[in-house]
Amino acid sequence: MQQKSYDTVSEATNDLLQRGYTTNFSLMTDDECLVCHKTSIQLSPDDFEIDEIHRFEGMTDPGDEMIVYAISSPKYNMKGVVVNAYGMYADNSASAIVKKLSRAEKL
Repeated sequence: MQQKSYDTVSEATNDLLQRGYTTNFSLMTDDECLVCHKTSIQLSPDDFEIDEIHRFEGMTDPGDEMIVYAISSPKYNMKGVVVNAYGMYADNSASAIVKKLSRAEKL
C-alpha cells in the first residue's frame, strides 16, 4: 500500500482518524513513553509500531515544522497519532522514545 500525501497537518490527522487512528498520544520524554491521557495507557518504545510518518514544513515560520506519526499497538489494541515539532523546535532529548521516532523518520 502506497502512503498517502497530505498538504496540512489537519488533513493528515483527519484522514488517519477516518482510517481508525483514533487515539491522541502525547510524547512523554521524561517517562520515555507515549501516553493516552483519556485512558492513561502508557506505551513504551517496545509497545508500539510506527505505521506512517508525515512531515510538514513551515512555508514562512520554522515553528510550523511538524511531523505526524501514525502509531499502532497490537499489545493494547490501539491506533492513534502523535504530532510533534521537528527541526529547530524539536525535542533533542536522548530518551528511548525520541530515538525510536527519529529512527523511523530516516527509513
